[in-house]
Amino acid sequence: MAETAILKRTAVVRRGRRLEHFTIAWNAMEGLGAVVAGAIAGSISLVGFGMDSFIEVTSGSVLLWRMSVDAQVQRRELNERRALRIVGVCFLVLAAYITYESVLELWSRRAPEHSIPGIVLACVSLVVMPLLSRAKRKVGRALGSAAMHADARQTEFCTYLSAILLVGLLLNAFFGLWWADPVAAFIMVPIIAKEGIEGLQGKACDECCGGIAEG
Repeated sequence: MAETAILKRTAVVRRGRRLEHFTIAWNAMEGLGAVVAGAIAGSISLVGFGMDSFIEVTSGSVLLWRMSVDAQVQRRELNERRALRIVGVCFLVLAAYITYESVLELWSRRAPEHSIPGIVLACVSLVVMPLLSRAKRKVGRALGSAAMHADARQTEFCTYLSAILLVGLLLNAFFGLWWADPVAAFIMVPIIAKEGIEGLQGKACDECCGGIAEG
């Protein structure tokens, strides 16, 4: 029984690693595309979305590290907390950056250019992120991993950001509402900050408590 549980856990860890490799590759491309498109259009919400994607790359890298030492049972819980806190700090820095840039944009009344690439990117993200989040949740439950479940929540949270970003870009593109972009960015801030605070506190989710036996 114990050997079977170990084999199952090893298979789930391999699946989790594949998901994190995909997360890193996808978010690196998404982040670069969003930052470049945002810089060209002068869109703070697009740039903020791109920065969030780079944080997802950090999160994926941390989770890969956490799973590389999964067999070390005594260190597992410590690694979980470290993974959560590292990502939490990144989110708080991002929240502060978006707040500063949004205030500056509203104060100066800078109107961002229309960004068709940004709209396309947000639409694609709305399709990919929910599927990726669902797959990560399954792995998180199987491993009993709070860090993996938190990473799944961050991926799900990226879906919300994509929707907010898309609304802001469409309002600006079709109705000329220049303030929709910084307002959309402002809406992102409390969501981002909440995730950052919870990460620093090392909060786990109840769904993570019933996975494969910890060995």
